[in-house]
Amino acid sequence: MALHRRRLLHLAAGVAALPALARTASAQAYPSRPITMVVPLPPGGAYDLLARLLAEPMRAFLGQPVLVENIPGADRGIIKVVRAAADGYTLGIGGWNTYVLRPAVFPMQHDLLKELEPIAFLADAPYWIISKNAVPAKNLRELIAWLKANPGKATAGTIAGGGSHVCGAYLQTSTDTSFQFVPYRGGAPALQDLVAGQIDFMCDFAANSVEQFRSGNVRAYAVMAKHRWQPAPDVPTADEAGLPGFYISNWSGLWAPARTWGKRCRQWRSKRRKRCATCTRPRSRSGFRSSRRRGSGGRRRSVGWAKARCSARPRGQNRARATARRRRA
Repeated sequence: MALHRRRLLHLAAGVAALPALARTASAQAYPSRPITMVVPLPPGGAYDLLARLLAEPMRAFLGQPVLVENIPGADRGIIKVVRAAADGYTLGIGGWNTYVLRPAVFPMQHDLLKELEPIAFLADAPYWIISKNAVPAKNLRELIAWLKANPGKATAGTIAGGGSHVCGAYLQTSTDTSFQFVPYRGGAPALQDLVAGQIDFMCDFAANSVEQFRSGNVRAYAVMAKHRWQPAPDVPTADEAGLPGFYISNWSGLWAPARTWGKRCRQWRSKRRKRCATCTRPRSRSGFRSSRRRGSGGRRRSVGWAKARCSARPRGQNRARATARRRRA
């Protein structure tokens, strides 16, 4: 997946959240050993590529190797992050489909809202509908007509409980069509079978399959967003293709075991006997600001994290400063 310089700068925003760990020293300087970044999906997918893109700048900044570990299947990768020590040496990378949607669809033995700590928003991209080149439809309207003419015969690749599955089910209900779902453990093996002609089409995370589209190995029908996607500006939006209001996107981020940040704050206070002024964390699980510039080339999103002081500062002081900022605005 080719990424423009601007996109790489956006991805670096995720790395920018890690100085909080580096600056909050304890009895032993952090980090003193390699850091593991867990990808809960097979190698070759969008999250795996994103993790490997981040690993080198993180290593250069933190001074320790960042090891990417793929643990697909049965939520084992997510569970490893949940059960890891809250010391900043085990991080999880994923998106709303792995850390939000999947726990909501399938029962899990852990409450991720309570047992994971969000670190950084990294990037986002829409889903799109793609097919093998042998499918006779040349646009989305023709694809829907082909599905209606062949009810229950077409096959759609999906990651069970993931965004592709939601997108496929949404497509069925929105177009009154019927097709078979073929489950996969990740987006990479599903895309491989699509290119090989083993399945007919799929809703896919656009960043996962954009290179196959550029190489002419798959056909893209529509981007599931209000505006065209900049890396593939020739692909129409769902509104333009005849399926208005069909929007699905995927954001990605970094997670750590719960209490990672609070523990660092307490260590800093007990060691230095002063306010934990350098410990920062995201405002919330979606605590980023975005600005859009519309145009024929798509959209540009800039990420700015709202910094909040840790609990060492009295809450009244936080409220007073927030009130003063609102008055100045």
